[in-house]
Amino acid sequence: MIVIENVTKTYQMGETTVKALRGVSLHIKQGEFVSLIGASGSGKSTLLHTIGLLDRPDTGVLRIGGKDTANLPDDEISRLRSETIGFVFQQFHLLKRMTALDNVELPLIYAKGDRPSADPLELLSRVGLGNRSHHKPNELSGGQQQRVAIARALVRRPQIVLADEPTGNLDSKSGAEIMALLRELHAEGLTIVLVTHEPSVAAAADRTIRVHDGQIVEDIRKPAAAIAPQAAPITAGAEIALTPRLQWNLLLLNFQQAARGLWSNKLRTCLSALGIIIGVAAVIVMLALGNAAQHSVNHEIASLGSNRLVVTPNPQNTGGVRMKPGAVSRLTIDEAMNIDGRVPTVAAVSGNVAGQVQVVYGHNNVSTNLIGAMPGYETIYSDQPTFGRFFTMEECRSRARVALLGPTVLFGLFGTNDPIGQTIEINHVPFTIIGVLPAKGSNGSGDTDDVILVPLQTAMYRVLGKKYVDWIDTSATSAGVVDDTEEKLLDLTHEWPHIPGVTNESYRVFNLVAIAQALSAVTATISLMLASVAAISLVVGGIGIMNIMLVSVTERTREIGLRKALGARGRDIQMQFLIESVTLCLGGGFLGIALGWIVTLIIGYFQGAWLNPSFISIALSCGFSVGVGVGFGYWPAVLASRLDPIEALRYE
Repeated sequence: MIVIENVTKTYQMGETTVKALRGVSLHIKQGEFVSLIGASGSGKSTLLHTIGLLDRPDTGVLRIGGKDTANLPDDEISRLRSETIGFVFQQFHLLKRMTALDNVELPLIYAKGDRPSADPLELLSRVGLGNRSHHKPNELSGGQQQRVAIARALVRRPQIVLADEPTGNLDSKSGAEIMALLRELHAEGLTIVLVTHEPSVAAAADRTIRVHDGQIVEDIRKPAAAIAPQAAPITAGAEIALTPRLQWNLLLLNFQQAARGLWSNKLRTCLSALGIIIGVAAVIVMLALGNAAQHSVNHEIASLGSNRLVVTPNPQNTGGVRMKPGAVSRLTIDEAMNIDGRVPTVAAVSGNVAGQVQVVYGHNNVSTNLIGAMPGYETIYSDQPTFGRFFTMEECRSRARVALLGPTVLFGLFGTNDPIGQTIEINHVPFTIIGVLPAKGSNGSGDTDDVILVPLQTAMYRVLGKKYVDWIDTSATSAGVVDDTEEKLLDLTHEWPHIPGVTNESYRVFNLVAIAQALSAVTATISLMLASVAAISLVVGGIGIMNIMLVSVTERTREIGLRKALGARGRDIQMQFLIESVTLCLGGGFLGIALGWIVTLIIGYFQGAWLNPSFISIALSCGFSVGVGVGFGYWPAVLASRLDPIEALRYE
């Protein structure tokens, strides 16, 4: 079962070189009960750790079950250790935050392949702890903790049990019980190698090997008659189908253990998660504010006109004098109608006139702006009435006396009363109110809600006395065709009436889309800056997570060594610490989302505007949390996975 030939092992302790093993050779057959005895520092524990694949020899041959271990990679060593060897440690090495049953099940997490395992509950019952399976180590006596450790060593149905001073920390009664249990296991066919410095304990073995100064100096076997006959192996009839609890995949089990580890250090976990909570909340709030700013800009852009192009007369120089627009060349209704039929990329057209008027309703009298427009005005300016309707083209042609009021005029004339169907006088001309325009606020140069809208021909011929149109508004079908539409409008204006030799470029076209795009770009930049500031908060929180995980690696060095001794591979340890980091970040992320949502609602309440966190900001925050967990948890996880198992177990 175990073949050791000329094995040496040397340790460097500062400037001192310690030769722990000096050319040791040893053969142990299957089913033997061997005790290694010697004084402290004789090398017996080093020999046991070498047999258990926790430590690699410097030179020599080590074969376990006929397999040469010299050139096996670490993952194969872990697998061989998991499937062949069970450890019983002097210090028990039970995980304090886990129950007795959880501790016994621990090796099953790292079990690979289809090799059957024993039933953890059955093993606990066998060692007399069936009714204590859900107790934690601090609720068990020393003898009971050692029994749990023995059950854990047997759960993978090993062929070899290695016991390092199994009675060293026990009273005489508990020690006798543990030795009786080991003899019982040996009688059932297990190969047992036991390290002790007590001759009375060593006497229970069939074979006693004395180690002194790293060499075997004595190998005594009991007479054959004194060796108890072996019973059927303990593995016979003990195979089970894993319980549903153990059928979880490794990822879920790691999440479960990560939650336990974090819960066992609640204060530290909360302080660590605080940075992530603040960072995620900041991302959500900042993006919500950025979206609100973008929405406000879009609203302002809509009030300017969507994809808007404006045609106006061009000022001319005559006799060295620059004349005002419209003094030489003028726009008419026919030219506005001509655009609608000649430029296919124009979605809407409205000829417009404007002027100051006096409006009277009952005893209320206000001075306001009047705009005469065509029905296309509603599309260009997104001016769908909040109440009532817009006027039609037929009402324009018939010079109908109908009007739509802006919110400022509405409040000045009617207060909170319904104006629809009521009659007002505009410059002593009666008009019927058919609608109320949506509120748009200020555009920087005045109150855009202080306006009355009437049909174009009505304004020109019944109110303002104008024969020509002040300007023509147009809207392109999409932002992508604005430039092309502008060129076509300029080409069309060359066909309109002008005075040859006097006027040059009689008309011009203003592209207001560039202004809208500039506003959008500024807002997008501000939103990006806000999100970047919030992301910095997340990065700072991630650094805190990394620091805590590094502390956790140091604090749990022994646990890492234990897990490796039980068969964990390097990537299993990495996965465990990464999952802990991600779990911490996800928990903080969800709390941060809740906090961010509440803060946005509070800000929106005091600003009088609804701030709604977007799904993108929430998804981005969650993704960033996971990224922070993986990114900042990776290095501590790598450090943990690189720990040597025997050095980790010895860590103070």
